[in-house]
Amino acid sequence: MAAARSLRAWSWLHTWSSLVCTLFILLQCLTGLPLIFHDEIERLSGDAVAAPALRNGGAPMISGADATATADAVLRAARERHPELMLQHAAVDPRNAWLWQVTLAPTPAATDGARVVMVDGRTAHVLRDAASHPGWMGGLRRLHADLYADLPGQLFLALMGLLLVVAIISGVVLYAPFMRRLDFGTVRRGRSPRLQWLDLHNLLGIGTLVWALAVAATGVVNTGAGLLLSHWQRTEVAERLAAYRGQPPVPEDQRAPLQAVLAAAQAQAPGRRLAFAAFPGTAYSSPYHVTCYLNGDDPLASRLPRPVLVDARTAAVTASLELPWYLKVALLARPLHVAGDGALPLKLLWALLDMATIVVLGSGLYLWLGRRTGLPQEPAPRGRSG
Repeated sequence: MAAARSLRAWSWLHTWSSLVCTLFILLQCLTGLPLIFHDEIERLSGDAVAAPALRNGGAPMISGADATATADAVLRAARERHPELMLQHAAVDPRNAWLWQVTLAPTPAATDGARVVMVDGRTAHVLRDAASHPGWMGGLRRLHADLYADLPGQLFLALMGLLLVVAIISGVVLYAPFMRRLDFGTVRRGRSPRLQWLDLHNLLGIGTLVWALAVAATGVVNTGAGLLLSHWQRTEVAERLAAYRGQPPVPEDQRAPLQAVLAAAQAQAPGRRLAFAAFPGTAYSSPYHVTCYLNGDDPLASRLPRPVLVDARTAAVTASLELPWYLKVALLARPLHVAGDGALPLKLLWALLDMATIVVLGSGLYLWLGRRTGLPQEPAPRGRSG
């Protein structure tokens, strides 16, 4: 009797946690599917940035250090495109060390009206100048990440992800007694469509269990990364900035050259290279510093940058920090959510699992609607003989 009550409670939990989140998780699966192949789509559509053809005469040849522009030349090239905007970030593409991505916006903390200028780090030639979320792929990214609602949208999607985790766990609890009645993988053909869909729902649900649980959990972590970063800045980073309290922010025309800032940061972390530089006043820095995030070469260090706070006026290092454990978790969770290193076989696997999850979500909704509308039910299968 107690077991039956417990099973009914789990069934209620599974049904309602699934129903509340189904439409939004279905939207995540549908928007996530093309995003898995964003590199391939951008190449086919001509939106991908490729290395320019450099040759003798005309464009300069690439040979040694003489062919590498300074970081300040890269910034200058981006600023000349948009002198009315302010610098936010400068990032080096992890797969193409010659490619810089400079983000400018109306204010250092602005999220709207930003421009992304892609610059060849060898020649300081501008390769592309676009809005921060260009084209339909950019629209999909915003829809997938926050439903165009910024932080409230991120928090809402995190809640939906938590409900999905609850639905998966409760589904596993319900699946155990179900499988005592049938062989694993059984789809009872020749019976009612609803019963066949029930078997398929259970089979695909258990088949995608580990993947769906991992993607849901890492999605929750990803959507909460901004809050984790804010907490770190309000606690550990704020302690290191006590001497700067009350000082005005550092304007752009009073900042030290970025090349000197990078040299000071790299001296604090030998063997690491720049992944991302956040300028004063942005969410990833302070009003007084250029914060350089430096990556290492080994698989772990390449995922976990070391932040170095460099005084924007003097290029003196204020602090070399270790990321807290919760930000490390957030950074390590991202590759699992977005198909790892981008290898095509892994992307294809992610796409197949994504499509299977879409079927699980759709069939679950169909089964619930069928029960609510009074579609005929079949008796539960009898236990195995022998």
